[in-house]
Amino acid sequence: MAKKIQETLVCDFVGGPVGHRFRSGGGRGQALPKAIGLKTGINPIVVDATAGLGRDSFLLASLGLHVTLIERNKEMHQHLKLGLDKARNASDEYREIIDRMTLLYGDAKDIIPTLEPDVILVDPMHPERKKSGLVKKEMRLIREIVGTDPDAKELIEIALNHAKKRVVLKWPMKADSIQGLRMPSHQITGKSTRYDVFIQN
Repeated sequence: MAKKIQETLVCDFVGGPVGHRFRSGGGRGQALPKAIGLKTGINPIVVDATAGLGRDSFLLASLGLHVTLIERNKEMHQHLKLGLDKARNASDEYREIIDRMTLLYGDAKDIIPTLEPDVILVDPMHPERKKSGLVKKEMRLIREIVGTDPDAKELIEIALNHAKKRVVLKWPMKADSIQGLRMPSHQITGKSTRYDVFIQN
């Protein structure tokens, strides 16, 4: 099964939907940059605590931010490393972006306390939809690799203790909030995703 997944799942920043989004632009007006707090003259240092395929980090790096990506699943980390290496060699423009992305392997709960980020983005494995047929094939493959994130609440609490400016939780639009967390300062919503933003006092 692992071999089949490895052959199917591809981390690609140059082609596919990521490359298309990069070429078509959209910039700082998108929901994620807004949630991160990206404004003219303000370029926060970001930690992506649950990097996955690195798409959110790539978007932020393409807008000029320095992003540290943390991935604790060995197989997913390898996919991401290969994707970053491929993009770095694609062109000078891509190389500049990838050079703003630092990939770390390990558990974000252990690594975050060693960093001093302005913003921490947390995108834990989302709850399975009741209608499994609606879940994209790629997400099913990712779920098979990384499983669930039963420690999501603990990770967010660690993020809240170490982010200088804000923590951003990426979560399905209609999913219940994670029990036990304090209320976010505000939310930025899209069609299927919402960003719960916790401003640090």
